[in-house]
Amino acid sequence: MKNNLRVKRAIKNITQAELAALIQVSRQTINTIESGKYVPSTVLALKMANVFGVPVEEVFELEEGD
Repeated sequence: MKNNLRVKRAIKNITQAELAALIQVSRQTINTIESGKYVPSTVLALKMANVFGVPVEEVFELEEGD
């Protein structure tokens, strides 16, 4: 799964730690999601999209083979 999390954070000007605090996970969790090593749960993906005020599809995209 591809994600635009780093771009969305930059646009909103928030750090990994700030995003983590907003959605109640660790900064390391945000880092592993951004690097593509971890696919978030539906609930976590929805929380992130809510922080950015966009649909989930603007933060996460399915890739061929997903």
